[in-house]
Amino acid sequence: MKNKGLLIASLIVVSLMAGFAFYAASLLPAGAQLPTHWGPAGNPDSFANALPALLMMPGIMLLISAFFAAVPYLDPLQDKLEGSQPLLRTVWIGMLALLPVIEVFNAAPAFGWPMPNSVRLISVGLLLMVIGNALPKSRPGFFVGIRTPWTITDTDNWIATHRLGGKLMVLGGLVIALSALIPLAGQIRVAVFFVTIAAMVVPPLVYSWWFWRRKKTHA
Repeated sequence: MKNKGLLIASLIVVSLMAGFAFYAASLLPAGAQLPTHWGPAGNPDSFANALPALLMMPGIMLLISAFFAAVPYLDPLQDKLEGSQPLLRTVWIGMLALLPVIEVFNAAPAFGWPMPNSVRLISVGLLLMVIGNALPKSRPGFFVGIRTPWTITDTDNWIATHRLGGKLMVLGGLVIALSALIPLAGQIRVAVFFVTIAAMVVPPLVYSWWFWRRKKTHA
């Protein structure tokens, strides 16, 4: 089985997260509620009973792991599968690192731990930097990477687009992480986050079309 080691590691992490969720919930009073969603400014805007709230992260991790484990069997580009595997594994490992951090953040009230909102943003920023570093090493795949009609059908386009996308993602992740450390008003931090995401996503899409157009013109 492809990625068997990561699947086993994921099941272990999910089990530990679930056990941690039950333990943390047992420390809270009956009927206690915890946030399940935070608005763009970092303020909680949705709540649920403690145990369901704490089981959300292991549940999400289980679904993500099941999807990643199934990708090698679902990808229609089987002949190019190995080229996309390093990026898939990087994202998978990154999620294995990120979601437990968020789980601890969610459970902090049960232990009386001070957990600033910046923890989540910093974690997301670091994950983006790790993924961005792996992007240029990937090759055309159906489920991972910057998938446009022009990158999937042209390896040269894929490589060029992912080099640009990787640089922008590393830079964007750094900006997001730093924005969590710099004292900013909530709305400004929200604006920085969404502008940064747009700056990571839009230019590679446009570039992949431009690369295809230029190559077609000079063919």
